Formats: sequence, C-alpha cells, structure tokens
Amino acid sequence: MDADRKALVGPEQWEVVVDGTLAEPQLNHPEGICSDGEGNLWCGGERGEIYRIDLKERRFEQVGSTNGFALGMNFDDRGRLYICDSKHRAVFRFTPSSGELAKISGGSANIPMRFPNYPAFDSRRRVLYVSDSYGFGQAGPGIWRIDVETLETELWCSRSFDFANGLALSPDGCSLYVAESRGERNIYRIPIGNRGEALEAEILVSVPGVILDGLVMSSGGRLYATCYEPSRIYRIDTFRPEEGLELVAEDPTAHELCHPTNGVLVGEDLYVCNLGRWHITRIPLAEVGV
Repeated sequence: MDADRKALVGPEQWEVVVDGTLAEPQLNHPEGICSDGEGNLWCGGERGEIYRIDLKERRFEQVGSTNGFALGMNFDDRGRLYICDSKHRAVFRFTPSSGELAKISGGSANIPMRFPNYPAFDSRRRVLYVSDSYGFGQAGPGIWRIDVETLETELWCSRSFDFANGLALSPDGCSLYVAESRGERNIYRIPIGNRGEALEAEILVSVPGVILDGLVMSSGGRLYATCYEPSRIYRIDTFRPEEGLELVAEDPTAHELCHPTNGVLVGEDLYVCNLGRWHITRIPLAEVGV
C-alpha cells in the first residue's frame, strides 16, 4: 500500500483514556490488553503487573503480578484471564473473582515454550492458542494449543515463524491469523481442520518495512494490525484481502501512539496499549466503520 496516504482516523480524534505516567501505581509500559464481560480493560506491565482499568471512572488498579514480564493476555468464556510471560517462559491464569494466579503451562512434556507471546481463546474447541516468538533473529515453531480444562498442552502448529506474535481467530472460528514481526513481516492465515488440527499456513498479506505486533479481529472480518515500529495501525478485510491494507492511524511523533503492541475492540472503539509509554489510547472507528 501507499504508506504516505492519509490515515482514516487522525490524531485530533484520538483520546488518551488512561494516563499512568505519574500515577501510583504507574501503568508500567503496558503490552497486552483485553476486556472483560463488564466492560473493564485489563493490561499488563513489564514487571508482570496485572492491571484492571475502569473505563467509566477512568482509573486503574493493580490486582496481581506474575513477577515476570507480562505480554499478551486474553479472557476465556468463564472470565478467567490468561497471561503470557516471557521471563517465566510460561502461561499463567488469573481468576479475578478469587485473585488466584497459577502457572498453567510451560510447554509439553518434551518441548518447552521459548517465548510465549500472545494467547487467543477458541470457545468452540475450548482451547487457548499461544504464539511462541522463539528467539530474536532465530525462526522457530510455532503455535501452542492448551486445553483450558485439562491444561494438556501440545505444539499445535510446528511451522517455523520469524517471531510469531499477535493472534486472532476468524469470526467463524475456522481460521487463526498470525502476525510475524521479523523476516518477511507477513500476516498468515492458518485454516483449522475438522479435527481441530492446524492446516497449511498461507500468507494473507505482507507488510514490509514495519514491525508487526498485535492483531485484533472485528465481528465483520476486518483484521486490525498494530505496528510497534513505526507507530501505526493498519486493517485489512479478510474476506476481500485483494483490496489491500488501509492505514487506520499513525503517529510520526510516537507520542499518543508510542510503539503500540496490542489492542482490543470495545463497541466501535479500538483501545491500544503503548509499550513505549504509560498510557492507553482510544481510536474511535464509528465514522470509518468497524
């Protein structure tokens, strides 16, 4: 795409909804973000902090910590929060109702996780897909699958990715999308077979010259991709990928959008966390369509 064309949503429309720069506790360089059934946002910090954000009151509190480095996070349909932690090389589960935090997986019996980065919950199959970024400058497998009830863990997709990062499930639950942060900077689509197996990955789109990070899927099949560098957000219609990428937002100053990593859709708003700073940014999409 022409990266110089005007973004769909300009900076005059963005809003910093939670600024944790000088707060106590500080919103410590949030990377993962998701929402619960009550409309609260949740994000993590670089020392394993787990924050709950009340959007109505525009305030946040720390409710737990992995004492590691909290990356991507997501909820299942029972309100349990899953956190990928790169320091512990494991996936944790936090239960908000009780405050219980437990390490649930560090890989399979024979293969350890190297760099668990982002979890995506599949309600149909009741499993959690987890990207493994493996290593900087070293491609490797792949995508893990964790049964959220038995906690049985397997390397679901053994294909090598050059830093597999954000994940998003298609609206029909038949495909998993994967962002590759290094190498060719591709977004892949992995069809899910009738038995739940990973079929051969195919390239949805290549995005050279950026560092892809998070993926967010809308109910209508539009896939939003956050870029750590430069500070941009793209989207693509997964039903019509031949129409190409749209530039949703960009901040050349890296101020209000500062190395965005992950995002979450709440209604017609896209909320993104900024690893380079201490705040959450709202990108309204009502005028350009979610």
